[in-house]
Amino acid sequence: MPLTLTRPLCFFDLETTGTNISNDRIVEIAVLKRHPDGIVEEARWLINPEQPIPQQASAVHGITDADVADAPTFKEAGQEILRFMEHCDLAGYNSDRFDIPLLAEEFLRAEIDFDFKAVKSVDVQTIFHKMEQRTLSAALKFYCQKELTDAHTALADTQATHDVLLAQLERYTELEGNVPELSAFTTRRKSADFAGFIVYNEDDQECFGFGKHKGKTVVEVLETEPGYFGWLLNADFPRYTKKVLTQIRLRNFNQ
Repeated sequence: MPLTLTRPLCFFDLETTGTNISNDRIVEIAVLKRHPDGIVEEARWLINPEQPIPQQASAVHGITDADVADAPTFKEAGQEILRFMEHCDLAGYNSDRFDIPLLAEEFLRAEIDFDFKAVKSVDVQTIFHKMEQRTLSAALKFYCQKELTDAHTALADTQATHDVLLAQLERYTELEGNVPELSAFTTRRKSADFAGFIVYNEDDQECFGFGKHKGKTVVEVLETEPGYFGWLLNADFPRYTKKVLTQIRLRNFNQ
């Protein structure tokens, strides 16, 4: 099944200072933008994270403090990144659980408005795990008969993710080659935020997906325990999660 697009699809990968969505930062972002007519564009940015890169992170992706010393911060590069990626859907490997939430945090931190609600996402890892249960390197070898020689460099991982998706569409004829169907297939659970703290129930109501109020609607909790909202805003939750909670609270208040 060929990949058919109605608007560009940006395959992207992040290298970061760590895996904490709320506190860690991007040090490299690579994007491969595939247009509906098949034309492909590539872009890559080194980013100064404005915090030290831990040695264990550098050991994975090879990027050190010295490499990004003269690089722009995300706030400085953010508008250029936005122009390249806006009005596109997004694809990546484990992107729904990590790359997209962290990218959303960086845009919010830089006070740059990226309309993620208008974006559909395709997580190539989910397709792979549902079909074969392997890593990205194994996926590339399995589907494309290629070795991932530069693993954990953003551009190599991005190219591998792109190649794997195209090969998956050839292999699995039951997959539809359009972003809405692929996005639905790769979505593990529908959530209002990217980190999965706020999820939808069967009635399409926002509910807490964690903690003592897990399964309860956000509106119900905010009405019966208004102090919980203040605690959430001051706790170590992603900025995008806090933004969604604020929107729900204001929506309910204005009804």
